[in-house]
Amino acid sequence: MKVIFMGTPDFSVPALCALVEAGHDVMAVVTQPDKPKGRGKEVSTTPVKEKALEYGIPVYQPVKARDPEFVKILKDLNPDVMVVAAFGQLLPKSILDIPKFGCINIHASLLPKYRGASPIQYVVINGEEVSGITTMMMAETLDTGDMLDQEVVVLDKKETGGSLHEKLSHVGGKLLIKTLKDIEDGTAVLKKQDESQMCYVGMIKKNMGDIDWSMDAVSIERLIRGLNPWPSAYTDWDGKVIKLWDADVVDQEYEGVCGQVVETGKDHLVVKTGKGGLSIKELQLQGKKRMEIGAFLRGYQIENGTVFKHM
Repeated sequence: MKVIFMGTPDFSVPALCALVEAGHDVMAVVTQPDKPKGRGKEVSTTPVKEKALEYGIPVYQPVKARDPEFVKILKDLNPDVMVVAAFGQLLPKSILDIPKFGCINIHASLLPKYRGASPIQYVVINGEEVSGITTMMMAETLDTGDMLDQEVVVLDKKETGGSLHEKLSHVGGKLLIKTLKDIEDGTAVLKKQDESQMCYVGMIKKNMGDIDWSMDAVSIERLIRGLNPWPSAYTDWDGKVIKLWDADVVDQEYEGVCGQVVETGKDHLVVKTGKGGLSIKELQLQGKKRMEIGAFLRGYQIENGTVFKHM
């Protein structure tokens, strides 16, 4: 089929690759504009743009896809289908109505649960045992269209936002090819979303990583995994920021205040939480590299009674 692909971050790249490898005619790629990045403010291209240029596919980067001039460009391309994977802009009806077979979205959850911008992180933070990919027909409102296919992915015990992101991005590419084949063959079946099962998650913000030690240890451990690699969970230690990358729940109650170090040894450190303890396994002091707890404690002394604080 003649395809226009719309996507921006790393998550979208496997879907673009799958389209090309399956022999579809990817006529154009639409991605977000290049932006300054880092301290040097060097202009950075999106991962999707980089991959499209490798394939020699024309790239468009509209500030607003809904602008009439750009809508006309899409109409003139006359695609059979448009595929959207984490593009970053809502599409108006003027675009949704262009392709013969409609606009297909790859969403990183088992809809109708976890509509919105951050399904991958919230699945981990909320302690779900499964997630998955949904391919769906796009509607004017966010993530509300009829579903086409779903594939379930079981979360590992130590699943992080980053590891689940990687899994789902590749599942999405494979499921997309099946969905397009069914559409082309006329065997695709649309399924309405059950609105009673709907939940919505917004954007992840950096301050979500500021650990509130009055929370229970289970919730904090999930937060650490869900926000790994970005924005990461962190705490204040004597005016310095420490990022926490890995921890285990200790099913034991301790005396003292929440955030207080209650056990320390050559290679372990346990912090009291609102319920239970949290054994820190990997951490990173600001300006330093990530370290296993044993290596960290050989270089820095943290005594019993030290209190990590909510910033």
